[in-house]
Amino acid sequence: MTVKKSEQLIVKFITNQASKDEIEELTEWLKEDENQIVFKDFVKTNYAIDTVMNNFDSAEVRKQLSEKMEQENNVFYKRRFSSYYKYAAILIVALGGFYFYKNSNNLTASKQNTVIPREDAIVLQSGNKFSQDIDSSEIKNITDSDGNIIGKLEKNRLVYVHSLTNGKAVYNTLRIPYGKKFEVQLSDGTIVYLNAGTSLTYPVQFLENQNRQVSLTGEAYFEVSKDKQHPFTVNTQEVNVEVLGTKFNVNTYNESISTDVVLVEGKVSLYKDDKEKVFLKPGFKGSNLKGQTSITTEQVNTDYYTDWVKGSLVFKNESFGQIIRKLERHYNVTFINQNKMLEKEVFNARFDNEPIEVVLKYFSDSYKIDYDIDRDKIRIK
Repeated sequence: MTVKKSEQLIVKFITNQASKDEIEELTEWLKEDENQIVFKDFVKTNYAIDTVMNNFDSAEVRKQLSEKMEQENNVFYKRRFSSYYKYAAILIVALGGFYFYKNSNNLTASKQNTVIPREDAIVLQSGNKFSQDIDSSEIKNITDSDGNIIGKLEKNRLVYVHSLTNGKAVYNTLRIPYGKKFEVQLSDGTIVYLNAGTSLTYPVQFLENQNRQVSLTGEAYFEVSKDKQHPFTVNTQEVNVEVLGTKFNVNTYNESISTDVVLVEGKVSLYKDDKEKVFLKPGFKGSNLKGQTSITTEQVNTDYYTDWVKGSLVFKNESFGQIIRKLERHYNVTFINQNKMLEKEVFNARFDNEPIEVVLKYFSDSYKIDYDIDRDKIRIK
């Protein structure tokens, strides 16, 4: 590719005018290390975004471009938009689009404000008597109300002592606030990843002569330790999930219209009250609409439902109203939507560990959705 041609492609990319074929051509060109240097120098000289380019990691960019060009639904796009907009957006994300926009002369003063999310504590409660805040920056032993060590806090992970008991079950409840996630390893070795706004109740030690049971409100991803003598059951308000050893996701937020169970590995059965059990195979989702008795199943891409564990936000055919509720949980902020026309508009999106300012900026630039910020409150105009 000639120097002139490469510069033309870079300009088209930066101004969001490149076609899909041009984006793919630029991506291929950027696989060469020397071309990364050319790209860096050209953008620094012509667009004055030194902050971005000083932190520019050519190897990481090349890796991200290669991966993201092969994936579908990687960056915010609306169904009515043609595909080349999506690929342009993919490249912007790979190159740190937020910082580029942050330095753009087109930003208004209100959008330069930073969101200041609320900071709420993770709470560990023992029965109804004793509770303590969990500081996810600490490493320490966790004790019960009598001072007995029941587990160890390893920063953002709580590990219980491995054991069974013949006595009476003692229950703990973990409450995860908006804006945080947490991991707990139960006394049987089962690992549970808890999403924001989730509550999990479980025994400190499972009983030797009974099945293992936990109760969930919110969303959690389970990696259940195998134990044929003690089947594992997740109880929710609507559906019960029974397993022996497997990996699956349960979404049962109060505001959701259904309880959804997505099986990644192994085998689970779903049942409601005394109704017949419905079995899931890996790669399938079982759903129960709240207030109904039937459980439906469908094959799905499990990544859409489990990537939150890695910090990703994935929206698949979701309304704007559903999206802002997820954003509220993820970032611990409040949305005030004054644009009611947007409430049922459907979008697809994916954001990987991005600050909320990135998400807001894509809304604004791609879909002309206006907003302003007041600390932890975001008003959609």
